Amino acid sequence: MPALWARKRAAVADEALIRSLYEEHGRALLAYATRLTNDRAAAEDVVQETLVRAWRHPDSLVNGKGSVRGWLLTVTRNIITDRYRAKSARPAEVAETPVTTAVQADHADSVVNSMVVLDALERLSPEHRDVLTEIYFRGRSVAEAAETLGVPPGTVKSRSYYALRAMRQTFGGSRQVAIPEVTG
Repeated sequence: MPALWARKRAAVADEALIRSLYEEHGRALLAYATRLTNDRAAAEDVVQETLVRAWRHPDSLVNGKGSVRGWLLTVTRNIITDRYRAKSARPAEVAETPVTTAVQADHADSVVNSMVVLDALERLSPEHRDVLTEIYFRGRSVAEAAETLGVPPGTVKSRSYYALRAMRQTFGGSRQVAIPEVTG
C-alpha cells in the first residue's frame, strides 16, 4: 500500500507542478508560439506539448541551469522547429480536385471497344477492311489510301462508307462505339 500512496502523491505533485507552470508561464508560451507559427491552434498544440515534456522531465526544471521560463521557451522553439522540418521534409498533401485528377484514366472501356471494333473488322470483306485499316489505323487520307491500295479515291470513299455502315449494323445499338465519318 505505501507504494500506491507514493504514486498517488507523486501524481498530485506532478499535476500541481504543471498547473503552476501553466498559470505562471502559459500566456508567455502561447504568445511566443503564436508569433513563431502565425497560427493560434498550432500554438496551443505546441504549448500543450511543451507542458507534457515538462511533466515528463521535471528534473530539467529544477536543475539550477537557468530559468524555468527559459527552458520552456527553448522547448517551445524546438518543437516548432521540429514540426517545420518534418513538414518540409515530406511533400505537401494536395486534395484531389477536377484539375488534379489521376494522370491515367481507367482504360478498360477503350480495351473493350478495341476488341469489339477488331471483331467487327474481321467480319468485313477484305476490301472494306483494307480501306478502314489504311484510313483509321494508319492515319492516311483518302488520296493516300487510294494510292496505297491502287484504287481510285471515289472507291476508297464508297468502300469506307459501306464498311462503316456494316460495322454500325454489327454493333446494332447494344454497344455505343464511336465510329467517325470519312472526309476528303
